[in-house]
Amino acid sequence: MTIYIALLRGINVGGHNKIKMADLRKMLEGMGLARVQTYIQSGNVLFESADSKETLQVQMEQGIQEAFGFPITVILRTSQEIEGIVRHCPFSEETIHAVEAASEFESLYVAMLPEAPAPDDVEKLRLYVNDKETFEAIGEEIYLLFKESVRNSKLAAQMAKFGVPMTMRNWKTMNKLVELSRTMQSEQPR
Repeated sequence: MTIYIALLRGINVGGHNKIKMADLRKMLEGMGLARVQTYIQSGNVLFESADSKETLQVQMEQGIQEAFGFPITVILRTSQEIEGIVRHCPFSEETIHAVEAASEFESLYVAMLPEAPAPDDVEKLRLYVNDKETFEAIGEEIYLLFKESVRNSKLAAQMAKFGVPMTMRNWKTMNKLVELSRTMQSEQPR
């Protein structure tokens, strides 16, 4: 059994696409997923399954559509992949701390895509890098560092133009997901 983290895009944001986490857990357990747990209301779900990412993504997206009546994109990562995302942050701790010290907002985010962005899209995104916001693309992830709020970011706004589903999480959430997945691993039946 593999421990997965499902990252649901755009639920419980601004009063739209509301899903209670208890209802989501119940629906996912009904699909046969094991040890389902959620973290905060923004759609972070940890669970175990023997199925592939591709199969799970389709089943989860269909299940959410049927149960809650609206489409949601599900991005899946294994617990090892989430740990790798955190471990391979391309920004130095010094750079992150300097940006955080200059900001009153969350500074470091990771956008997760179903596949690596096209090189042309990455190059177009580089046009929006400035002294207040930057990024690094590594595989299926784009690491973003902001001195000001992500909500006003031209760089983040351009990512929506990729035409590929993606979801973004702040660094605190990413680290918490690593912590929760490690706890699940340590409690796995032998």
